[in-house]
Amino acid sequence: MKKILFVFLLLNLKAYAQIKDAPKRSEGDGPFNKLVIRGVTLINSTGAPPLGPIDIVVEQNRIKEIRQVGYPGVPIDAKRRPKVEAGDKELDCTGMYLMPGFVDMHGHIGGKEQGTPSEYVFKLWLAHGVTTVREPGSGNGIDWTLAHKQKSLKNEITAPRIFAYTFFGSGSDKPITTPEAAREWVRNNANKGADGIKFFGAEPNVFRAALEENKSLGLRSACHHAQLEVARMNVLATAKAGLTSMEHWYGLPEALFDDRTLQNYPADYNYNNEQNRFEEAGKLWKQAAEPGSEKWYKVMDELLKIDFTLDPTFNIYEANRDFMRARRAEWHEDYTLPALWRFYGPSRISHGSYWLNWGTEQEIQWKENYRIWMRFVNEYKNKGGRVTTGSDSGYIYQLYGFAYIRELELLREAGFHPLEVIRSATIKGAEALGADKEIGSVEVGKLADFVISEENPLANFSSLYGTGAIKVTDKNEVIRVGGVKYTVKDGIVYDAKKLLEDVKNIVKKAKEQEKFEILQPGIKK
Repeated sequence: MKKILFVFLLLNLKAYAQIKDAPKRSEGDGPFNKLVIRGVTLINSTGAPPLGPIDIVVEQNRIKEIRQVGYPGVPIDAKRRPKVEAGDKELDCTGMYLMPGFVDMHGHIGGKEQGTPSEYVFKLWLAHGVTTVREPGSGNGIDWTLAHKQKSLKNEITAPRIFAYTFFGSGSDKPITTPEAAREWVRNNANKGADGIKFFGAEPNVFRAALEENKSLGLRSACHHAQLEVARMNVLATAKAGLTSMEHWYGLPEALFDDRTLQNYPADYNYNNEQNRFEEAGKLWKQAAEPGSEKWYKVMDELLKIDFTLDPTFNIYEANRDFMRARRAEWHEDYTLPALWRFYGPSRISHGSYWLNWGTEQEIQWKENYRIWMRFVNEYKNKGGRVTTGSDSGYIYQLYGFAYIRELELLREAGFHPLEVIRSATIKGAEALGADKEIGSVEVGKLADFVISEENPLANFSSLYGTGAIKVTDKNEVIRVGGVKYTVKDGIVYDAKKLLEDVKNIVKKAKEQEKFEILQPGIKK
């Protein structure tokens, strides 16, 4: 099994063959000695309701002052406002909405097989308000990822800040088969500067040793509990061993089994047949303990006691319950690169492209899967558990940035109040990263990371999509509104729409070079 899992890891890493470095930053204004953002309604992550009008003062990259300057519908008295001097920057955002910068807890930067240049990925994230990304795997190589982490920290490139979580065992030329070897790998990973580890699973003694060593070093961890190992260590077992967060939902239904010990695999099941794998995964939550049962709450309560983090990434599997919606999303036409579109398409080889014979029955099963899964996540949040927001874009027709906004909508569908969604997207992610003293909320002393929108996201999260939301005016004119107006990261003001134009031009150029046209699967020109 160790050899099989090692091969599985290598096959996944192939999709992340190292990509070209991000170019030197030429976008964004600042940071400024003093930046004053005028007239916003603040939607914070502290649990406070919206408040405005507010002026926010930033000096270099720190929030210096948050001042209430008036009342809605009443002209603002200029005497109440923070003063500016020659050389200071004023950003008039009167009537706009300001939130903390978004944290994407599952953001792969991409790779050669997917055909996604880092510039393309970074700009799509920033254009949708994502100022911080946890890179779960460092699939382009830990050295490449750490180099870009440093470049982002210095704002030498146009990119969110990066937290690098390395695939367990990556860089090793053979499987890690002993606790001693696991501990050594973990120490080497920490010495390189990684922020944590991304696991798929391992032999229990090896897994426990790695988690224990990682925790002793003060680092954090994430796990996609692959079915190749989940029977030996499900979410509850790994959480007790020191895992700090789980990705997706694998391992959670298995922890909730009360009338079986293994998933109900049919006799002809083959893990390497991805349609087979995901088709059966769509039946898994129905095999777990009944929602609301004693076992349901026992597992939930044990995870709560450990202060465990759920990072559900609802969006990445949404095609399983509505294949047409995912592949017909309107942003594909202008923002999806030809190579990425080909990678998405039905294939027996590419990961996440398992549409070999997907239809009504599979989608119905997955809709029920979501219903139960969402109930667990919402109840976990209601009992005080930490739920974060991650996208896992670059697979299954989910596009960077756009998929993150879809994740906000899906948390809302799961039962989160819009303010709870913003909290998951900001401070909860910052907490999970151990960075909440610096980012995740708009408070004096914290870093200047903001998302600014002309539309009220609490009324309609879809207004944050780069393609905007549809409205009809009083004159019966159909218009597009919204999209992020400005993304501020480290006190640097980025024009989000300009970033989207840059991405659109990257895609347009690639299409022209290839004479490429997006066609739906099975349709030929």
